[in-house]
Amino acid sequence: MTNQTNAREIVLDMLLEVLEGDKYSHTVLNQILKKYQHLEKQDRAFITRIFHGTVKRYLTLDYIINQYASLPVSKMKPYIRNLLRMSIYQLMYMNQVPVSAVCNEAVKLIKKSSFTKLSGFVNGVLRNIARDSENIKYPDPNKSIVTYLEVVYSTPRWLVEELLSQYSSEIVETMLAASLKEKETTIRCNKMKITPQELKVKLEQEGVTVEVSDYLDYAFKIKDYDYLEKLSSFREGLFAIQDVSSMLVCEVAAITSEDFVVDVCSAPGGKALHAAQTARKVSARDLTEYKINLINDNMNRLGVTNIEVKVWDATELDEEIIAQADVVIADLPCSGLGVLGKKSDIKYKLTQNQHKELIKLQRVILDNASKYVKKDGRLIFSTCTVYQGENTENRNWFLQNYDFEEESLDAYLPKVLHSDTTKEGYLQLLQGIHNTDGFFIARFRKK
Repeated sequence: MTNQTNAREIVLDMLLEVLEGDKYSHTVLNQILKKYQHLEKQDRAFITRIFHGTVKRYLTLDYIINQYASLPVSKMKPYIRNLLRMSIYQLMYMNQVPVSAVCNEAVKLIKKSSFTKLSGFVNGVLRNIARDSENIKYPDPNKSIVTYLEVVYSTPRWLVEELLSQYSSEIVETMLAASLKEKETTIRCNKMKITPQELKVKLEQEGVTVEVSDYLDYAFKIKDYDYLEKLSSFREGLFAIQDVSSMLVCEVAAITSEDFVVDVCSAPGGKALHAAQTARKVSARDLTEYKINLINDNMNRLGVTNIEVKVWDATELDEEIIAQADVVIADLPCSGLGVLGKKSDIKYKLTQNQHKELIKLQRVILDNASKYVKKDGRLIFSTCTVYQGENTENRNWFLQNYDFEEESLDAYLPKVLHSDTTKEGYLQLLQGIHNTDGFFIARFRKK
């Protein structure tokens, strides 16, 4: 299995699982890359590029198809519409792939399926789009900014309207544009085993391109590697996969060697593992055995020994740790609108009702988390979303209803992130505006 024809067939099966089924793109991709580790690096990169790109832009691709196909996308067989989507993605966004290869390989795939009679239809649509690609008309932002953003950035209309109600059209467009870009891997140096400078040198010796973060000197962006398990530095536990925005949680928590830290929604354990570098002890909890195993795997690889893991539903109160924690980290389940660049299908599967239910769930967990904090202890509330209902509105609700006070973040953040809001105790990071995921962090102290 070493040619692009087979790679395309793999991608088509993946798209059917995600766009027609209930699976999530990052899960499906991880499974496939693990299954096909024997493939050449360029083949796995080809699979990743087409799959990610098609999922990220499938509303845009459907808009294009509907201009050239005699049958609307919604009435096509799932196999046909996803074959067209991934083929048009290659035509429109992968200039290095010849038009003839795209069309010919699509026809080969359809002739292997039960839809052989539609090969002429598929070939005709693709060649018409290839010939006319420079003349495709997109919605005019001056006539309808909502329709323009919906189509050009492949984002459901209700979500565009929600974002526009909270941010300017310029900021919304910047965030949506950033979510379509390819994301490099961000890592945190495991300072219990190696210094950041030593890690950078070791990674470069392994052929990895390394860029130091704008915000933290122990955070790096890496690219040009094959797969993580092939890197000895990864196998030896010299670094953890973690976005800078997530690392800032422990910076803001200002954890000391005397602190007992509770991480209530911990998996896969990035913040708990980070906290363990300085804390006396960390209690890392999550909902299922599967999630706890993710934390254990990362603990073992990084050589961390001061974390206790526990299967625990954060919506249930654990009376054993009431008023015991110096620091509670509450990185809550959220809509994930800050990580669309990594989990692009979130925007298609999220509903308005789920949004409202998430806010209720977050408040239940915050209520329990507040009880674990000892007098004068800190509660760090965070999410990986940009939706204000889950962030600033929850923060204000918490301050109004609990015996906590906000604390400035400025003593713990790099100066470039200081703002009026960080003085008030919270930070909203926006993808495309900041060089991180979209993320929210607030710090409270128990009175």
